[in-house]
Amino acid sequence: MNKEKIWFGNPVIADLDWMKANSLSESLDIKITEINDDHIIGTMPVDSRTKQPFGLLHGGASVALAETLGSIASLLVVNQELFMGVGIEINANHIKAVYDGLVKAICKPVHIKGSTHIWEIKIYNENGDLSCISRFTCAIVLKSKMQNKK
Repeated sequence: MNKEKIWFGNPVIADLDWMKANSLSESLDIKITEINDDHIIGTMPVDSRTKQPFGLLHGGASVALAETLGSIASLLVVNQELFMGVGIEINANHIKAVYDGLVKAICKPVHIKGSTHIWEIKIYNENGDLSCISRFTCAIVLKSKMQNKK
């Protein structure tokens, strides 16, 4: 079964490098590892930057990973010269504690038409166990409107 590509153009991981510099993604070492026809995959280490005081992955770090992937996915769906995505809502259910290693997030679309995109992001530990599931809503806005607000 062939999956239909959902991306605008033919994005590759190297196209996203500019987004990481001087950002939360850089601080938490969030990396996009795959761009597939209808989803993206990213990773984040579970280490001193992403753990809470009791030694397990901080829920906020999981949410940061989810929102990062959802935001990137929304950007890849639209014409980046004209539009950008702005997060407007996120929720997360933390299912299983993760104490170390690398978590992997898979971001798939729920709705990607019009002025809002909704993404489902599932985060797994290195054993493939579901650790967190998140839903992220992104508003699609004209880039020119946002740039005038600086």
